Amino acid sequence: MTASAAPTTVPASSLDPALAALLKRDAAGLVPAVVQDEESRDVLMVGWMDDEALHRTLTTGRSTFYSRSRGEYWVKGETSGHRQWVRGVRLDCDGDTLLVTVRQEGPACHTGDRTCFDARELPALVIGPDTLPDAAPAPGTAA
Repeated sequence: MTASAAPTTVPASSLDPALAALLKRDAAGLVPAVVQDEESRDVLMVGWMDDEALHRTLTTGRSTFYSRSRGEYWVKGETSGHRQWVRGVRLDCDGDTLLVTVRQEGPACHTGDRTCFDARELPALVIGPDTLPDAAPAPGTAA
């Protein structure tokens, strides 16, 4: 399978059809899966799942993803030993993103960082109540 090819269609029996009906997939049949540490609640990484990857995750208790670049399934920690033991999977309100709660063994990122979000923080302007510019009153309110 080429890196740009969509995953092979999975037989309906692999994933509960009622669950499959709730998923809103992208054009390649994938949904993003945000992985969160069960204790710290830190976001560890983001991976991609199709129906088969979600089925494998739910039935094995191990985070299983679909690699868009390699065109194959992979289990987190299968090579590195940095396993993720699934504690829960939730679907967001729109049905287009999964939240996978895990117990992480070792670092989650392939770079060796604890999370995939440890390395580069983007500069951001933080606006709080004390730094808001003076604004005109909202329509319908007294000035």
